[in-house]
Amino acid sequence: MALRRIVSERQRRFGSELRSLREQACVTLGDAAAATGMKRPFLSHIEAGRTAITTERLHTLCEMYGHKGGPYVEALVGMSEATGKGWWSAYKGRVAQSVMDLAEMESTAVSLHLHESLVIPGLFQVSGYTQAILDTARPVRSTIDDVTAFRMDRQQILTAANAPAVHAVIYEAALHMHQGGPDAMRTQLLHLVELAKLPNVTIQIYPFQAGAYPAFSGPFLHAAPAVPRLGTVVLEHPIKPIHLGGEEHLAQYSSLFEQLTRHALPPIDPSAAPESHSGKDSLGLIQHVLYTL
Repeated sequence: MALRRIVSERQRRFGSELRSLREQACVTLGDAAAATGMKRPFLSHIEAGRTAITTERLHTLCEMYGHKGGPYVEALVGMSEATGKGWWSAYKGRVAQSVMDLAEMESTAVSLHLHESLVIPGLFQVSGYTQAILDTARPVRSTIDDVTAFRMDRQQILTAANAPAVHAVIYEAALHMHQGGPDAMRTQLLHLVELAKLPNVTIQIYPFQAGAYPAFSGPFLHAAPAVPRLGTVVLEHPIKPIHLGGEEHLAQYSSLFEQLTRHALPPIDPSAAPESHSGKDSLGLIQHVLYTL
């Protein structure tokens, strides 16, 4: 079987999980390969995501590693057998592989926890705001158009039949960065308020006045599928995103997000009566910023 030229994040994450299972079971690469009739280098390629494994062999390895059946093994089989195709496939060659991986990850998530410090999260952006951000990077016009269109299409996940629960904490600084000028920012902030009306979307603003800012890692996304253990944390980076898996990293970022939500203002609630906004909340802060534009 030929090795993959491009390894998707799902394939890499699957291979990484399989390797982690083997190491936790204290099974050598050679012993695991022998038990499934494979050569040692072939199993090494599977654990690196560079080639596939049959479902029969996957079940054999999982049982050898102490996992026989159940939702976890079924989820691993699903990751292994997935084609990786979806609406994002139409953008192949037009946008970076990393953002296509992100769309695939979001399509299987049951919850998405987002944190942004200087910009509005991509899932919440309006096209004018997105274009203003991309203009600062000075890419070619066609790239701006493709990335903008892709980002707008990504947002269909918010209203899909199987829409994940999306919870975002946005640092107040993002509200004051005039991406595209006052008019573009006004449209963007009003769009945030509209999105907060969706039953699966929660948006909180982390105010300057909260003091200590726990998001030492910067912007991140924690995507959790039906089996949380197979979740992934995506850290933004100027060159390419960094992906973290494993129970320790997932627990660390779950704790970090909990800190953010605890110290952030109460969520945007457009349906609440005006008199209920006697204290400071996220909607009140956005309205204040809108007044200054």
